[in-house]
Amino acid sequence: MSWEDKELGELTLYVKRGVSPKYVLENGIPIVNQRCIRENTINFDTARLSSKDKKITEVKFLQVGDTLINSTGVGTLGRTAYVKKLDQPSSADTHVTIVRPNKIIIDPKYLSLYLNAKEDIIENMGKGATGQTELSAKDLSSLNVFYPKSLQTQKRIADILSAYDDLIENNLKQIKLLEQAAQNIYKEWFVNLRFPGHENTPINQETGLPVDWEYGLVSDLCEVKSGYAFKSKQWKKEGNPVIKIKNINNNTVSLNDAGFVDDEVAQNAKKYELFSGDVIIAMTGATVGKVGLIPKIDKRIYLNQRVGLFRPLSDENNNIALVFSFFLTDDSQQQVLNFAQGAAQPNISGSEIGNIKLNIADSKVLSEFNKMIKPSFDLIKSLYGQNQKLKAARDILLPRLMNRTIKV
Repeated sequence: MSWEDKELGELTLYVKRGVSPKYVLENGIPIVNQRCIRENTINFDTARLSSKDKKITEVKFLQVGDTLINSTGVGTLGRTAYVKKLDQPSSADTHVTIVRPNKIIIDPKYLSLYLNAKEDIIENMGKGATGQTELSAKDLSSLNVFYPKSLQTQKRIADILSAYDDLIENNLKQIKLLEQAAQNIYKEWFVNLRFPGHENTPINQETGLPVDWEYGLVSDLCEVKSGYAFKSKQWKKEGNPVIKIKNINNNTVSLNDAGFVDDEVAQNAKKYELFSGDVIIAMTGATVGKVGLIPKIDKRIYLNQRVGLFRPLSDENNNIALVFSFFLTDDSQQQVLNFAQGAAQPNISGSEIGNIKLNIADSKVLSEFNKMIKPSFDLIKSLYGQNQKLKAARDILLPRLMNRTIKV
């Protein structure tokens, strides 16, 4: 089997940044931003809309088979995403580079998987001051790509690895349905007040809530604490993973891009160890308020500062599934933003998170809700855990196929 080694620019038709949008709230063109890109997939749900009056040249509209690469900033630069399908005309903003393959030479999916495997190298190609690193199209185009000359072999490798991505995608669809169901049940019971037995439950005329309910706070349901303040000199290239804000995505927590500390430092941070089923929340930055569920894990992981952690008040009083369902709602996110606004960078404290308001039911209804949601909550944890293992297996197989350790 013959293999080639060429620069990315020789294998592509187009490598350029996206557009400068004119954002609108509705009836616009979806614009993919850096937050939409993670683990070689695009989440169009977080894309913003640009006015249709804003002219976008044809070449900057995304095409199926493109690969998008985050090209600005520390922590996100280098992340890739494959354009698998498009439900409507879409583009990307100027912080994202569009890579369009020459399909006569290179299979689009193979190239995207290759670029995904080189995220660390691409990240190190960024230049500029700390926090303001930029990846130029010229530098990206100089990246060496190793590929079999046979398109058929490229496609075969892509098909093998895509099988993992398909399983991951199916799990994510199931998770989304489970999370939406939990959110809907929460709204029906605690917002619309249509819980089991509501027809026979009298209303308190002073509060407007069912008898024995109250207007309460998140702190009435759980404890909110911030992570450990690790020092910059303590970070290592390997060791015990530490979860940062950037690891929270799509309501779960990924170990990709995690920081690491050695065993001695981890021991000092023992009180901040995370466990399967824990729920954490971003306390600063553009994504303040986003929550993540810790999946089933087989290693010790720890929580960094500026990330909040919800913990039960007691073993008998565990409302974490309810709190997770609440923080999936628009009302909770708006309250977070109300607390966080006013500073140059959005920021919220643990005590402010604890002061977010919500309706608190009597103990019987709380118990019934948690009992109903627990199977879905456990399945979500399990599916997220499966995806972590599928990604790990794919990432092990990918370089072995591409360096011919394993024959196709």
